Amino acid sequence: MTRAAVLAGLGAWAPPHEVSNDEVAALIGRDDEWIRARTGIGSRRRAIPGTSTGTLAVAAGRRALRSAGVSTVDHVVLATTTPDRITPATAPAIASALGLSAPAFDLNAACTGFVYGLAVASSLIMARAAESVLLIGADTLSSITDPTDPMTAPLLADGAGAVVLRAGHAKELGALHTFDLHSEGEHLGLLKAEHGDRVVMQGRQVFMSAVQNMTASSAAAVEAAGYALSDLDRVIGHQANIRILHAIADQLGLPPDRLVTNIERFGNTSAASIPLAMADGVTANQLHPGELVLVTAFGAGFTWGSTTLRWPELAVENVN
Repeated sequence: MTRAAVLAGLGAWAPPHEVSNDEVAALIGRDDEWIRARTGIGSRRRAIPGTSTGTLAVAAGRRALRSAGVSTVDHVVLATTTPDRITPATAPAIASALGLSAPAFDLNAACTGFVYGLAVASSLIMARAAESVLLIGADTLSSITDPTDPMTAPLLADGAGAVVLRAGHAKELGALHTFDLHSEGEHLGLLKAEHGDRVVMQGRQVFMSAVQNMTASSAAAVEAAGYALSDLDRVIGHQANIRILHAIADQLGLPPDRLVTNIERFGNTSAASIPLAMADGVTANQLHPGELVLVTAFGAGFTWGSTTLRWPELAVENVN
C-alpha cells in the first residue's frame, strides 16, 4: 500500500492566565464590543513572566505522546516564531525535557508554521527518514506584542499544540493528503517583527491577502486530494480572526457551522492555533472519525498552505 504520514496523537496546552477584553481595552483605548466585533475574541491566554515557548511546548508534546501511547519518536520538529533563544534551537531542549533522544530542529513559517511542519514531518516519513515524528506548534506572542497597539494587542496570545505522526498507509484514517504550500516575500513589510522589536501589522492588507490566499489554497488542496469542496465536513483554519474564517467559509461555499474555532477563548496563538483548535474540536465533540477535514493557514512572510485528512480516532485531554 502507498506509504503515508498518519495522525496518531494530539495534545495542547495554554497558560492558565486569562486576559479579558476589558484588560486589553483599557490599554488600547477601545472597549470589549470593539474587540469582539473586529476579531471574534473575548479573552486570550498569556504566559506569566518566566514562562518560555519551550515550557509550553513541552507540556503540549507530553500530552501528544500520551495520546499516541508512545514514549519515543524518531524526530522532533518545533514550529515557532518565538524561540527561547536565537541559537541553539529550542527543539533539542524540548526533546531532552521529554526524555527523547532524536534529531530536533526549529521551523519558522509564522502562523503557517504548523501546516509547513506537517508537510516537513510527512516528508520525513514518506522518505523513510523517520517512522514517527513529534511536531509541536508553540508561541509566546505576548513577548513580541505592544500592549498599547490596537492592531495587534487584542489578537496575539500564547499557547502550544502538538501531534505525533507515524508511518502508515494512505487509506487509513488520519493519513495526510496532498499539501499546497506558498510564500510571497515581497509582502513581508505588512506583518513583521524585527530583532528586538514588537510585531507590526497592516491589518486591512493582511486580512484581504489571508482570505484570498487561504481560499485558493484550500480549494487546491481539496482538489489535489480528489475531493470536492462539498465533501468537506470540517474546516480547521489558523485562528487569526473570526471574520477571516467566516469569509473563507463563505467563498468556499460552506456554512459557518463547519468551522472548528476556539479563537473566542484563546486568541491568535500563531503556530499553536491549529493544533489547539484540533484538541478543542475533539473534546467538544466537533470532530468525528471518518470526517473529511481541511487544515489551512496564513501568516507573515507571507506564507500560507493547506492539506486534508480523514479524521482518526484519538484520545485527547482537555487543553487545561
